[in-house]
Amino acid sequence: MKRYIMLFTIIGTIFALDGNKDKEAMTELKPPTAEKIPYVLSAHGYDRIDNYYWMRLSDEQKLAKKPDAQTQKVLDNLHAENAFKNDILKHTEKFQNELFDEIVGRIKKDDESVPYMDNGYWYYTRYEKGKEYPIHCRKKRSMDGVEEVMIDVNTWAEGHDYFSLTSLSVSPNNKYVAFSVDTLSRRVYTINVKDLETGEILKDKIKGVQGAAAWAMDSKTFFYTVKNDITLLSEHINRHTLGSSQSDDVRVYTEKDNTYYIGVYRSRSDKYMIIYNNHTLNSQFHILKANNPYGEFREFSPREAVHEYSIEHYNEKFYIVTNWDALNFRLMETPDNSTSKENWIEVIAHRDDVMILDIDVFINHLVVSERIDGFRQIRVIDQQNGEEHYIDFGEEVFTSYTTTNISFNTNILRYGFTSLKTPFSTLDYNMDTRESTLLKQTEVVGGHNPDDYITERLLAPSRDGTMIPISIVYKKGYKKDGNGNLLQYAYGSYGASMDPGFRSSRLSYLDRGFAFAIAHIRGGQEYGRQWYEDGKMFNKMNTFTDFIDCSQFLISENYTNSDHLFAMGGSAGGLLMGAVLNLAPELYKGIIASVPFVDVTTTMMDETIPLTSNEWDEWGDPREKKEYDYIMTYSPYDNIVQQDYPNILVTTGYFDSQVQYWEPQKWVAKLRDMKTDNKQLLFHTNMEAGHGGKSGRFLRYREDALEMAFMFDLVGIRR
Repeated sequence: MKRYIMLFTIIGTIFALDGNKDKEAMTELKPPTAEKIPYVLSAHGYDRIDNYYWMRLSDEQKLAKKPDAQTQKVLDNLHAENAFKNDILKHTEKFQNELFDEIVGRIKKDDESVPYMDNGYWYYTRYEKGKEYPIHCRKKRSMDGVEEVMIDVNTWAEGHDYFSLTSLSVSPNNKYVAFSVDTLSRRVYTINVKDLETGEILKDKIKGVQGAAAWAMDSKTFFYTVKNDITLLSEHINRHTLGSSQSDDVRVYTEKDNTYYIGVYRSRSDKYMIIYNNHTLNSQFHILKANNPYGEFREFSPREAVHEYSIEHYNEKFYIVTNWDALNFRLMETPDNSTSKENWIEVIAHRDDVMILDIDVFINHLVVSERIDGFRQIRVIDQQNGEEHYIDFGEEVFTSYTTTNISFNTNILRYGFTSLKTPFSTLDYNMDTRESTLLKQTEVVGGHNPDDYITERLLAPSRDGTMIPISIVYKKGYKKDGNGNLLQYAYGSYGASMDPGFRSSRLSYLDRGFAFAIAHIRGGQEYGRQWYEDGKMFNKMNTFTDFIDCSQFLISENYTNSDHLFAMGGSAGGLLMGAVLNLAPELYKGIIASVPFVDVTTTMMDETIPLTSNEWDEWGDPREKKEYDYIMTYSPYDNIVQQDYPNILVTTGYFDSQVQYWEPQKWVAKLRDMKTDNKQLLFHTNMEAGHGGKSGRFLRYREDALEMAFMFDLVGIRR
């Protein structure tokens, strides 16, 4: 369900390759029928009948070597749905393979990241031809030095259907690297430690964790976050000493409020270990001198019911980005020995039209990442003379962001830039001379000319008069005659802004005549904090109607029509797709819902489901009647009615811990039972993966190829 997101829809009019004979054969295929077993869910004096509640399995059931009767019935349904999807799209298999080859063919196989310097070493990641996973490397002092392979993920991934290695953290003495491994896609990790001098993998293995290890300055102690076995919520911070057993680790902090996420890290200044606690409405921090790991963490400032902030340490003080009396945040500072709120002093005042996102602190400069008029901007302030300026990026529709800036003692800022037509670029910016140097632009193998494509920023009127921005890209020659194929995407939750960025896989749409549009609907944060507030809790319906109104605008402006318009969203964006399907099914040729969060009422009622309690401030807590009643007005599963729906492709992962597989499974079963049309309803379950799909560099593009083939087939594109 959370937070940030991936971009990745029975039978109707089917386009075949070989004429009427093939069409007739396909129309004989029968979709799976799921058994109805009524289950009563009672709340606030209401009874809801859920005929597919039986599809929910526990983790123990899913992981059992021999499935019980219920598990087998669930698996039989999932396998039947996969088989049906394969049968319906069988005539596209060759095309899917061609699309997959086309997508991965644009990706440089022997690629390498831009190195960055940290504590005497240059760090970088490279890929080798024929391998799915990265190789993490470093060189001492100079890039001309001898390469040291820290972790070859390809070796670790051997024998695993799914493999994720993340959160590399090198000890301050450069001797050890801690890293986290997940082989199930549940985002429950095991921390491993490697001795970089000997190559030995130490016996220290820390299981059931959030991921990252935060090293203290002694290079023998690190802190980590422990997850709850059932809810998968981050619950405890423990301290580990190298050479000891996990059972001997010391608990240094416990979060008793299950609405919070917690974690731990070391400040960029290396002076403090920092525990963070946050949820939708507030933040809290606890700090400890990093050279005293056996000391006691102290509260940065007392917890408040509504107060979000972040901290950055530098030169005996903390900078604080805070929404204290500042909806769009302001910047403050405080001495590091007097951190409670009454000691904070304002550095940059609040502005109604500018949202402060983050800061980067340097010896002579302060860099502020801001959101202005829907776009991310980078503001550079000279702390010696107070002069300031914004970096000029030279495009109308773009995304900018600061990247790896480890060193304080420099006048060089490293930042990234991309747009819907410009590949991701890494640049070094001289903050004194205001000159940018391009270090790398992601190569598109086979060539890519940005000038062949047009990007626009449109404003669509919503039904309440709010103007909703749309970022759109298409290839030159795209005709605005009302008949163009167009894919509209959005997310619209958690304040996550869907900034316009480049994906080489998207060229497979654009070069076949599709336009691609991002609807920057409320629930994101493109126009500041109020944009988010207007799309959450009791304002959530705005998210869905904004998307619909953007679709109607694109049709009215002759970019497309309802026979050529597709919509896509994933996770909370999948909830968006589910709501839109119920509210305005007639607008779309097809819908792609990836790992969709569609059973909102039931999930939010059950705090044993992973991550549920963290989400109450986003969606509402349906244990409260008022909030229950509002959620019931849009919960996709609860609002399916007997009506015609467009063509639909739904994807999920069996081991998804963010949105449990049974939500889309139930949703599809109920749609099959209720819909009155004969259009395609296809359901794809990756039986080895979770929320992010397949692991590896290239395999995940199989589902991209599936989604493309689904859409292309519906509009008669065969190659």
